[in-house]
Amino acid sequence: MAKKPNILFILLDDYGWTDTGCYGSSFYETPRLDAFAQEGMRFTDAYASCPVCSPTRASILSGKYPARLGLTQWIGGHSEGKLCDVPYIDHLDTSEFTLAKALKEGGYQTWCVGKWHLSTHDEKRFDYYPDKHGFDVNIGGCHFGHPFNGYFSPYGIETLKDGPEGEYLTDRLTDEAIKLIRDSRDSDKPWFMYLSHYAVHTPIECHEELVEKYRRKARMLGLDKVNPFVEGEYFPCEHKKDERVLRRIIQSNPVYAAMVENLDYNIGRVLDTLREEGLEEDTIVIFYSDNGGLATAEGSPTTNRPLCEGKGWMYEGGTREPLIVRWPGHIKPNSVTETPVTSPDFYPTLLEAAGLPLRPEQHMDGVSILRLLENGSQEDLEERPIFWHYPHYSNQGCTPGCAVRKGHWKLLEFFEDDRLELYNVYDDVGEEHEVSLAHPEIVAELKALLDAWKVDVKARIPEPNPNYKPRT
Repeated sequence: MAKKPNILFILLDDYGWTDTGCYGSSFYETPRLDAFAQEGMRFTDAYASCPVCSPTRASILSGKYPARLGLTQWIGGHSEGKLCDVPYIDHLDTSEFTLAKALKEGGYQTWCVGKWHLSTHDEKRFDYYPDKHGFDVNIGGCHFGHPFNGYFSPYGIETLKDGPEGEYLTDRLTDEAIKLIRDSRDSDKPWFMYLSHYAVHTPIECHEELVEKYRRKARMLGLDKVNPFVEGEYFPCEHKKDERVLRRIIQSNPVYAAMVENLDYNIGRVLDTLREEGLEEDTIVIFYSDNGGLATAEGSPTTNRPLCEGKGWMYEGGTREPLIVRWPGHIKPNSVTETPVTSPDFYPTLLEAAGLPLRPEQHMDGVSILRLLENGSQEDLEERPIFWHYPHYSNQGCTPGCAVRKGHWKLLEFFEDDRLELYNVYDDVGEEHEVSLAHPEIVAELKALLDAWKVDVKARIPEPNPNYKPRT
């Protein structure tokens, strides 16, 4: 029997599509990730199933779209506007046979290191922590969506012992990940590590010496003289209706850039550990993000241009993610694919790669992309529809809606006014040209697909808000 591969799934938080050099950034420095991309396959059209974190994370571990799970909002989020908020499930239910459970049953050691954010915020939260979802080890995973005390110790994370004062969280989680890998050297069992960094979620903080490096770089490039923001419309959600959307148009934030470089450095440390332990050839490594970069609110630390908007939006900037996969001997080095894939696909893909039986009754919305990884193409994926449903007002400026992409075409539906928007996201990646009037037959086809899908997953649609008071 062939040896089962180890699986290292590196998941970042709020990391944008263009936050990496190999995806187009000229301000942030990511030498390790750029080199890593040359060793595996880089995806240009990889998607998160939601423009905010918890739903996408649930889709990775369950193989289901968030709408099917009923987990459509970041856990703890609540917002209203012209429409009422839609109720959602505030945890990943233990009735879901997660990817970790499936791999554990298949003989894997299972480790969760870092952010979880798939449990309630009350006393029942422990019932839905990683150890209840198939993980043997949980280091740092709890109900937190971000480090409330900041990135420097003391962290105040109940599942992570505080380090020395001033220790940096991304460094610490990497230390923990490396220790797990090294300590497993005497075991014959393969392992699955879900390395889920809190970075680059707010608060935007990093080592001062690294921040200063990017202040100097910004001055050298003249970026400190350029206003990076464009003030936009008022927010449509009630709780921010007196604030305006603030769109960043260039990457120039020195602190955010430092966080990105620190992540790159720490990812490199883990990759070095695999090589030093003789595990590089036997390990599938996945690099991915849970939603788009934060580009329109809360300081707007990055921009996803040329993509439209960012975190919290149904446009490409909110859901198109950097995805790089390396598996020596199976994936052609320095390969690039434009085939669209989505976050529920990881579950069946990793089961198949591990030689374990698929569980279609569980990962019903995911499709194995193993043939794409190994052969460079997979015809049945080219015209497969990919869906999104986010029936909430985001903290970043978007109104409730849903969307479908099929081939080059993407249709968005906004629930406030039933508006439909159509884009050719292959030719118009920035979604600058809305073409629904020019292609009524494509609108009709995609709208029928979207409507049928909403019925299938029992998607909840927001109702008009009787207490809505427009801004005056």
